Amino acid sequence: MTSEELRTIWEKEESIAQIRGWDFSHIHGRYEEENALPWDYETIIHEFLREDMKLLDYDTGGGEFLLSLHHPYGNTAATEGYPPNVQFCREKLLPLGIDLRECADASHVPFNDSSFDIIINRHGDFDPSEIRRMLKAGGFFITQQVGSENDRELIDAVLPGLEKPFSHNNLKEQREAFEKAGFNILKAEEAFPPIWFFDVGAFVWFAHIIEWEFPGFSVEKCFDRLLQLQKIIETDGKIEGTTHRYLIVAQKPV
Repeated sequence: MTSEELRTIWEKEESIAQIRGWDFSHIHGRYEEENALPWDYETIIHEFLREDMKLLDYDTGGGEFLLSLHHPYGNTAATEGYPPNVQFCREKLLPLGIDLRECADASHVPFNDSSFDIIINRHGDFDPSEIRRMLKAGGFFITQQVGSENDRELIDAVLPGLEKPFSHNNLKEQREAFEKAGFNILKAEEAFPPIWFFDVGAFVWFAHIIEWEFPGFSVEKCFDRLLQLQKIIETDGKIEGTTHRYLIVAQKPV
């Protein structure tokens, strides 16, 4: 395939790079990630969650993960701040009786003090002090986060020299922040599993979706570097990077 034929394919991926909720089905089978974490986030939540608990999912995305928990809707609340996802969640969650609030500021969440037994947060924003305010005494906060080292090799491959965003987003510093806010830490783990892309088009789509990690990325700007990634795939069958995840389970003292 010529470079111009590749350009056409990649520009098409670029033009359709959008999602509703957090749906990566467009590149299903064309990439892999989060297959080697030493913990299972959903299993850990179920270790603490009971049907009578009031549950908040902060930054719910499209609500897909929240609904997979099958928690009673009357005891379930969610926030979302990304406007397209807010509308999507209104259509999807509100008819079920889930208490959805629009919120894009983790330090000012529109729920009363001591509203929840458990707050979960998967790859979203958080403020330990605000979480503590909303939790009942003895309540739990469970989060799986994307750390600041996420995808660095891939970022450097197309946007070399780019400064790390969210440099404080790592287990050590965030554990300390929760301890400073008065939480007891029940679990704290960190992992750096691989991520693979099996075609450059899938990577182009991904880089546009994760725009905060790949600011300024475009096929036009990065075309020569994308051709280098294409050579790696033709030789090795994939391009590989490293993800960064950490897990914290924290409890507000009784």
